Amino acid sequence: MGLYVEARVRTDLETLWERTQDPGRHQRWDLRFTEIAYLPGAEGEPRRFRYATRVLPFLVVAGTGVSAGERHRAGGDRVSALRFSSPHPLSLLTEGSGYWRYLPEADGSVRFLTGYDYRPRWGRFGRVADRLLFRPLMGWATAWSFDRLRLWCERGVSPERARAHWLAETAARILLVAVPAVAGALPLAVLGLAAALLVPPSPRTPAARRCLRTAPSRSRAPRLLATLEAS
Repeated sequence: MGLYVEARVRTDLETLWERTQDPGRHQRWDLRFTEIAYLPGAEGEPRRFRYATRVLPFLVVAGTGVSAGERHRAGGDRVSALRFSSPHPLSLLTEGSGYWRYLPEADGSVRFLTGYDYRPRWGRFGRVADRLLFRPLMGWATAWSFDRLRLWCERGVSPERARAHWLAETAARILLVAVPAVAGALPLAVLGLAAALLVPPSPRTPAARRCLRTAPSRSRAPRLLATLEAS
């Protein structure tokens, strides 16, 4: 898989499963989506869904996909897989697939991880834009969202409040640099920049840096994903 993100969440497996598998809860913490909803389908079959992302106030990019999950596995872990596509001409990605793993640990926490990849649109320009801009942004947004979910599960910080904390803290870091720079106090601006970059985020503020972004050498996609893609 092209992108990998892992977070250790100190919560029970059922809570984490519900807040990631229920579309209404999922869209609250995942920065990549504005709306997620299941489409009508037969009971017991992989679930089809629609997703949408508001890129600008007047522009919404949407797509559809199919997902399946294994809630009861012999090892006590859980897994879900999905494939998705977007016909929207302004969507950089055309189609892709990915998975989530839920791995309970001895200390009561859960290793929650994802691996996913996609095929970009717009030919050579799209491939370059994806490599230089979109893919790093997607990796950051995934990690930031995972930490936002962690705060919700561990500390009871709602996704909406976590976003407010992040916006306020980001604004404060910008002001640390902008105010002395506008005033012509270059040394203070440099100190402000150092503080903005080096001071760790508040424990109640989501931060992508708290997540693992490099896949372990033995990481592999679950067999469920191959089954889903072949269905």
